[in-house]
Amino acid sequence: MSAGQLDASTLRRWAHDAVAALISHTDEINQLNVFPVADADTGTNMLFTMRAAWAQADAVTGDDVTAVAAALAAGALRGARGNSGVILSQILRAIAEVTAAAADEQGGPLRDIGPELFSTALRHAVTLVVASMGQPVPGTIVSVLHDAAAAAEDAAAGGAGLAGTVDASTQAAATALDRTVTELDVLADAGVVDAGGRGLLVLLDALTLTITGHSTHRPVYTPAPKQGAPARPGPEQPPPPRFEVMYLLSDCAAEHIETLRARLDELGDSVAIAASGFGQSGSGDGHYSVHVHADDAGAAVEAGLAVGTLSQIQITSLTGDSDRHGPRSWSRERAVLAVVDGDGAEDLFVGEGAEVLRPEPDVPISAQQLLHALVKTGAGQVMVLPNGYVAAEEIVAGCAVASDWGIDMVPVPTGSMVQGLAALAVHDAQRRLVDDGYTMARAAAAARFGSVRIAAEEALTWAGACRPGDGLAIAGDEVVIVGDDVVAAAAGLIDLLLAAGGELVTVLTGEAAGEDVAARLADHVHHKHLGAELVTFHTGHRGDALLIGVE
Repeated sequence: MSAGQLDASTLRRWAHDAVAALISHTDEINQLNVFPVADADTGTNMLFTMRAAWAQADAVTGDDVTAVAAALAAGALRGARGNSGVILSQILRAIAEVTAAAADEQGGPLRDIGPELFSTALRHAVTLVVASMGQPVPGTIVSVLHDAAAAAEDAAAGGAGLAGTVDASTQAAATALDRTVTELDVLADAGVVDAGGRGLLVLLDALTLTITGHSTHRPVYTPAPKQGAPARPGPEQPPPPRFEVMYLLSDCAAEHIETLRARLDELGDSVAIAASGFGQSGSGDGHYSVHVHADDAGAAVEAGLAVGTLSQIQITSLTGDSDRHGPRSWSRERAVLAVVDGDGAEDLFVGEGAEVLRPEPDVPISAQQLLHALVKTGAGQVMVLPNGYVAAEEIVAGCAVASDWGIDMVPVPTGSMVQGLAALAVHDAQRRLVDDGYTMARAAAAARFGSVRIAAEEALTWAGACRPGDGLAIAGDEVVIVGDDVVAAAAGLIDLLLAAGGELVTVLTGEAAGEDVAARLADHVHHKHLGAELVTFHTGHRGDALLIGVE
């Protein structure tokens, strides 16, 4: 490496120096973070993103600066954290695309980045960042980047070498950063410069150090509210969205990106969609990094699923402690998610404190639907009551995906809604997670259950032949009683379940049950089982006419 040259080795070293500089300035940058959400993580997010970029670039050997730049861009895209991380990935992508174009033009490997290429890369970065954010906001990192690019262009056009061009862009960035406090009301009210712009200045200062060996002394940027100045009057601001959602999107046609952006704009704010431009082969591959702040994190994920394939899904709460650094907590600690069918069932379970997921007619619940429902609970720990509506393999897949999201999902083995009610009755969020799950599972297991359905055709069952309209009592996936009607079959099933003991009989009536079923069964229990109590609820579920449980 020669002084003042940005070759492959120097670019790798800059990535290392940039990580070190961000580590030393993370707290300072975080304290400035008031836009778009005062969540104290801009410095942390830029650090994680740059660290991912450096890790991938550091693995690249050889002296082809294009390959190192491509690795920086790819690493940043895959490791991007937060809005600021997405923006940083686009700055690195600009360097990669400009160097790749220069290499193609000269027909061979590129050995270094000169002042003209550096200024071109910064200008291209402005274009990419604006494209990713939708619309630029004055007084943000975009303003700082714009002025840095303009100064670099002027310096390069005037014959300045690389060191001079980098120095000019850095000083322009520092001047633009000071000006951000006057360009954005939220910054002026807080008395701070833009946190993302401060992060960009850290990166440019690190580049100056890498190229010249000289560091630039900067004051510590701290919040400095105006003394004696009243806060700006204005309308009361709505609460910020609950979640920050990020994921990588692939297999997405370019024409669908604006559709996705429009949908995410409907769901929340701080939308950023950044194209990678580089796959593992270094060529354009339709990969995007997606970021949004939204109340419905599951819907934000589904918006991406509608146009492509998702990976590396991340979600963090925006409503937790704003002084925390790094990943934030969920909005509540624990919730119960019950899969139920019927309006009455939803009312019943919600009334007992559960969140509900309802299956569509003839469509099995998928792991992705389960994940969406888990996220919507807003809890970091979720007890799941499948109630016989979710296949075992989807529950296993849901657990795996939930773990990637930072959700502790505890599936409680409930084969019916009556077992789900028994488990829900003993749920206690104050217990340890494992104790709560064990207690709920024991309660579900203690509830013996069966169902009654109406025979649709003549058939031969384990309990004998049936005709259309007969009542079929089912326990353990087998027909155990054939009755003349639903009530006769249900009465026989209750007798069978109570034979092993029990005090409480729960009957859930579905849409196929007659209006007098509950009264007739209550009369049966009253006369045949004096020590038992019967409760009925009309859930309106499909399929089985009745669901019956005994505790």
